[in-house]
Amino acid sequence: MSQVQTDTTHRTTDTLSHSTDSVIFRHKLAIFLPLYLDSAFDVAGNYRYDKNFPKFINPGLEFYEGAQLALDSLRKENARLEVHIYDTRSGTKNIPHVLQSPEFQGTELIIGHIAPGEMQQLAAAAAQMNVPFINVNFPNDGGITNNPEFIILNSTLKTHCEGIYRFIQRNYATKPIVLFRKKGAQEDRLKSYFDEIGKVTNSVSLKIKYVTLEDVFDATALTPYLDSTTQTICIAGSLDENFARMLCQGLAAVNKTYTSLVIGMPTWDNIDFSRPEFSGEEIVYSTPFYINPADNLVKAIQQYFKTKFYSRPSDMVFRGYETTYRFSKQLLHTGKGLNGSLGEKKFKVFTDFDIEPVFLNRQNMTLDYFENKKLYFIKKLDGNVTGVY
Repeated sequence: MSQVQTDTTHRTTDTLSHSTDSVIFRHKLAIFLPLYLDSAFDVAGNYRYDKNFPKFINPGLEFYEGAQLALDSLRKENARLEVHIYDTRSGTKNIPHVLQSPEFQGTELIIGHIAPGEMQQLAAAAAQMNVPFINVNFPNDGGITNNPEFIILNSTLKTHCEGIYRFIQRNYATKPIVLFRKKGAQEDRLKSYFDEIGKVTNSVSLKIKYVTLEDVFDATALTPYLDSTTQTICIAGSLDENFARMLCQGLAAVNKTYTSLVIGMPTWDNIDFSRPEFSGEEIVYSTPFYINPADNLVKAIQQYFKTKFYSRPSDMVFRGYETTYRFSKQLLHTGKGLNGSLGEKKFKVFTDFDIEPVFLNRQNMTLDYFENKKLYFIKKLDGNVTGVY
């Protein structure tokens, strides 16, 4: 597993290295990313893809760029950190090898942009070492239980369903509500979440009508369930992006007669709703990460990328910066036992994380993991953000 070592107080060349000062204690952080260094460079160190960056490299590289910017900021603050960055796509050193290596010993915080199998390995290591493991990207617990060191930042699907339910209760409880879905195991799971939430809610349960559509449909399949006299709240009960496009396109086609608001899934952040087929349709979706374009730090990072790379930073750049900076500051403030300070607001960077304990079995009240429960609701019209809730 390829490794980049960094220290916030000492820089040599393009690679950051450890300080030689053994007197000063430094907190130790490990970051695991899919950088594909062995795939991107040949044995002579030459880049294989000329001026191109294959898509599979981008997420890890973008997170790394954000993390390095955060480490630069921490270095200016004279933060006492020793940081190791590991490439999870290395062809020579896998995660078990790294976990047994001398340089990994003494790690006090693990941050990972990871795949499911890697998540389980790192979570098990974190539990054994009694150090926090921040899962920054994977919106699932992966079957991990009884592990209070495991922290999910990218909220799970169940949390999104809970947030959507409460959002409708607060804002549209008296409107007709229809959940459009298609056949499928994932869609059944989504329906079961909404049913379960309705049974345990402390407020009045929503009257949701469930409608199962064919794999291919148009507006004529939707209009029997819409009300021409009032706004209909339409929930998209599927993560399938093609389903999302068909639903929004069908509702947009009849929105002059049947006014509707469509509420979608967190995957909708990837859809271009400025396209003409979605014209006039109000669209809302949930996300645990919101980057305010008016924020001064956001503007500074955007200007840095414009000047240095002639491009715009992706959301993963901001996530890399925020995760590295925020949790490094908490590590410096409290030491490796972060659980008591996970709710701290003073280290906020871009988003208001609400990290809460999760108890999957309420009978024995065993703490299974921590999860970010804070969701933002983004409202778009013709591709433009018209509200953030």
